[in-house]
Amino acid sequence: MRRTLRLGGGAGFAGDRLDAAVDLARHGALDWLVLECLAERTIALAQLRRRRDAGAGYDERLAARVESLLPVLDATGTRLVSNFGAANPLAAAEAIVAIARGLGVRTRVAAVTGDDVLDALDGTMRTLENGRPLADYAPVSANAYLGADALLPAIASDAAIVVTGRVADPSLFLAPLMHAFGWASDDVDRLARGTVVGHLLECAGQLCGGYFADPGRKDVPGLARLGFPFADVDTDGVATLGKLDGTGGTLTVATATEQLLYEVTDPHGYLTPDVTADFSAVTLAEVSPDRVTVAGARGRARPDQLKVSVGYVAGFVGEGEIGYAGDNAVARAELAGAIVRERLDGRFDELRVDLIGATSLHGHSLDPRARPYEVRLRVAARAATREAAALVGDEVEALYTNGPAGGGGTRKAVTEQIGIVSALLNRARVHPRTTILETG
Repeated sequence: MRRTLRLGGGAGFAGDRLDAAVDLARHGALDWLVLECLAERTIALAQLRRRRDAGAGYDERLAARVESLLPVLDATGTRLVSNFGAANPLAAAEAIVAIARGLGVRTRVAAVTGDDVLDALDGTMRTLENGRPLADYAPVSANAYLGADALLPAIASDAAIVVTGRVADPSLFLAPLMHAFGWASDDVDRLARGTVVGHLLECAGQLCGGYFADPGRKDVPGLARLGFPFADVDTDGVATLGKLDGTGGTLTVATATEQLLYEVTDPHGYLTPDVTADFSAVTLAEVSPDRVTVAGARGRARPDQLKVSVGYVAGFVGEGEIGYAGDNAVARAELAGAIVRERLDGRFDELRVDLIGATSLHGHSLDPRARPYEVRLRVAARAATREAAALVGDEVEALYTNGPAGGGGTRKAVTEQIGIVSALLNRARVHPRTTILETG
């Protein structure tokens, strides 16, 4: 049995950098490279694309990622697992095989499906957000958060690339550990420690100082060359975190602590499809520059239900922007917003008017004495039809000659929206499947 396994975090979201992952794969001596590319918003957009084209719905940057990584993976023997299959893992696997053939690389790809559970939904199921029945939303998509157990057959197949849809982020990292070390599904303490490792690595550059930096307070060197992290994990789930020597960023107890607490509402009961993890006993210790050990998580039985991300048609959002600068810029932007609000009065149930640079984040300025030299008006509204939503941008654009002085740089857009709510589904109603494709 392997004594340690090295996992690398090569992406923290769909739009993450490509070069840092390639460097990690080339120089990191990895066993597995993990690309975490999904969020609720990302899979909703993927479902939109699949609705328009049955062959689409996977990560739009999949080709760029695979083309840059596949030759390196082939040369190093590093295996890849990623949820960049999004709403269409099978189509993603087919695209990867086609890319491999074009590059002259022989490979095996395993596609994990079964997270699409739209047909398993019951309209009487209640949403976690507000308790309303799902029938109120007329769902058009539903993706269950699969766990590591769903990935194990694909990993056991020796596929060089495992592509999935909606899998819980830490589970992407936990599955290779379970396979390599033979961890059982009821070995809750080891599963909890593996989950902690996955949670720390899943956002890639965040662990190495990205999103941590705050100039003059928490300085991070070399952010333009930010390195991505890896973890050496032993058979008990104790790990040493690191990043490539010579890359930018920093990996310390402080960066690891922030990432450990990231998006965790209950550190005593962090729910995943694999385990209920207790982070309260986790210890972090810096053993050398950019090397931090992590140990100590405990676990309890996994939940009986899986979280499901449910998409529904939420209409169209129309928006328009225009900028103002110079003396009295804020007052001119406020007047412009008032004009648009009056002209659109009564047309929309929800109309938002923001001054970017003054009020857009908190709704008001935290320092009423602060008067920015420049400000940008943004108006947005949700509508049932594209035509109605387009009125917003048209009214903002008309401010060029029908509003305050000095407006410029207008932008307008209409975007179809898929809304997201969450529900719980008994895991017995979810049936993961693995499909193997090869270049031949």
